[in-house]
Amino acid sequence: MATSHCRPSSLPIPRSIPNPRASRHHLLRSISCHHLATSNPINGGILSPPSIGRRIRRSHDTVAVRWGPQVKRSTEVNCYSEARVSADDLAAAERRGMAVQIAVAAMATVVLGTANRVLYKLALVPLKEYPFFLAQLATFGYVVVYFSILYIRQQAGIVTAEMLSLPQAPFLAVGLIEALAAASGMAAATVLSGASIPILSQSFLVWQLLLSAVFLRRQYRFNQILGCFLVTAGVVITVASGSGANASLNGAGIFWSLLMIISFLLQAADTVLKEVIFLDAKKQLKGGSVDLFVVNSFGSAYQAVFMCLLLPFLSKLWGVPFHLLPTYLRNGAGCFLNIGSLSAGCDGAPVLPLLFVLVNMAYNISLLHLLKISSAVVSSLASTFSVPLSIYAFTLPLPYIAASSLPGGFVTGAAVLVAGLVLYCLTPPQTPSNR
Repeated sequence: MATSHCRPSSLPIPRSIPNPRASRHHLLRSISCHHLATSNPINGGILSPPSIGRRIRRSHDTVAVRWGPQVKRSTEVNCYSEARVSADDLAAAERRGMAVQIAVAAMATVVLGTANRVLYKLALVPLKEYPFFLAQLATFGYVVVYFSILYIRQQAGIVTAEMLSLPQAPFLAVGLIEALAAASGMAAATVLSGASIPILSQSFLVWQLLLSAVFLRRQYRFNQILGCFLVTAGVVITVASGSGANASLNGAGIFWSLLMIISFLLQAADTVLKEVIFLDAKKQLKGGSVDLFVVNSFGSAYQAVFMCLLLPFLSKLWGVPFHLLPTYLRNGAGCFLNIGSLSAGCDGAPVLPLLFVLVNMAYNISLLHLLKISSAVVSSLASTFSVPLSIYAFTLPLPYIAASSLPGGFVTGAAVLVAGLVLYCLTPPQTPSNR
């Protein structure tokens, strides 16, 4: 044990000592600090002159301080508890900050999702004869824009060489799944009409839960599962209360309804696969995170490749013979630019189609960002919430479109949907005790 000899007059000893044991502990701490300050050879400015040391050694009135195991153990416990508290506080602050980020990203996704649905309807006003051209413009335009942004971010140092060297097989799978989802969805949409598609689209959330539980080993609480089904029920009530929903489902036949459900299964698989890509990238990048434009760029590029291979099939679905496809695309470009002899009936172009493409791109980026910081199910809930909002938006006076009336069950369906969202969010955060 270390022993220190100090003059009592040089120590900050209180004049009155009400509690001998407490004052002794205070004395021990004071002496230890004084001993460290006067005997550390590194702190040259704090060292006492040699005369002080000689004066202390000559003194007969000395105090011997011996550090016992209880003092050491008490100090170690205090330091450990303070470190434990500070770590817990830091983790709680990080959780609060992440919750705020998720809430802001979810609100942005809802707003952009609503605008995306409305602008798609407006974009089809000038391009009502060329919907297939609009789909191809969005598909191939995204490749150019995404890779341009990716190049800029790479030059700025945001995108690293390690991110670009990630395995391409998952991105290839993303492109294939997205192309198949688009093809099956287009095929079913040519037969299904009106409000039946939003009703069938609610199977997307169910697929999300199942695929996340199977492939991500994710466990959901009862309130989360019930909340998701309430959200689905709310959208179905809202849409089915409108005119023509049941008639469209009954008249289309079971095959086309199942094909649309399969399309949403593929879309759910696409989002879960992207979440897997983000999780695997953290391991391969040693804790780093892959930039979302890497995922968007390569996924869109492979999707465009597979869409080219499916062009004969897709053009036939849209009623365009494959040998007339070049003429169709040329006429669609003329209507889009609103020039030439084909500009008749193309009022609103190119502003409305360009607005749709830009907002759709921003919506996809926002949706992928929300998926990156939360989960596929949360991004799906945010996207689903935009359905009743877009129905309400169509009741407002919009250019080129007559205002519609609200469905009879809109308020009831919206209330059920909001209740489902609130129920899903009533999930206590994980603590160190239940992790």
